[in-house]
Amino acid sequence: MQSAGRTHILFDFFGTLVDYSASRTEQGYAGSHELLRGLGADLDYADFLTAISGTMTAFDRRSDRDDSEFSMTEVGTAFLADVLDRRPAADEVDAFVTEYIREWNTGVRYPTGVAELVRDLHRDHRLAVVTNTHQPDLVPNHLTAMGLRPYFDAVVTSVELGWRKPHPRIYAAALDLLGIDAESAVFVGDTYQPDFVGPEQAGMTAYLIDPEHRSAVPDARRLGSILDLPNRLRIEQADDGQLAGSTPVTG
Repeated sequence: MQSAGRTHILFDFFGTLVDYSASRTEQGYAGSHELLRGLGADLDYADFLTAISGTMTAFDRRSDRDDSEFSMTEVGTAFLADVLDRRPAADEVDAFVTEYIREWNTGVRYPTGVAELVRDLHRDHRLAVVTNTHQPDLVPNHLTAMGLRPYFDAVVTSVELGWRKPHPRIYAAALDLLGIDAESAVFVGDTYQPDFVGPEQAGMTAYLIDPEHRSAVPDARRLGSILDLPNRLRIEQADDGQLAGSTPVTG
């Protein structure tokens, strides 16, 4: 099923290989709030959610300017310093970040069929994940929990690199790590700029999960679901084979 010359498939993670809630409130953060109160912060639950969302939004706005990435450790340090009115100790930051991520993770779901898809694709392709995330171990831990970590040659995270998609450096870093050129890679994701425009500008063939047709991508590159990918790759392989086997017309 390997399409002509394209030996590697690079996946986005959140929204592509897993379903998730991007909300910073709906998952429920009672444990994080309790930990915060134990550190001396005098915030009720609603004020806590407002404050942590505000801190995250401020970091997001900074990243929006240049696609630089931030870590949850940075967020936790800034947030605790603000609400505690003192510089937090490293172990306090670690404890808060660990609990906050644990609760955020309750919004992550593993879709039916994805594990089988990855194992099937791995028979004929080399696989990698290229993901925006604020915590280095978050995505590898999910892949391990899904039983899929051995199927991926690399997990490239924005927080470790310092640049998030669609900054060109993250795609270049992934290709360099895998030791391939862009023409050898297919990129699959669910967000237009990071997962379609960025990879295409980097020279990769991109497919976008866009069942509602919200983005202006060619129909041949639009997926209703990640589960559509194998069939699209088969179609591309067949089309490439027809082109390769055609006889040029001369006059």
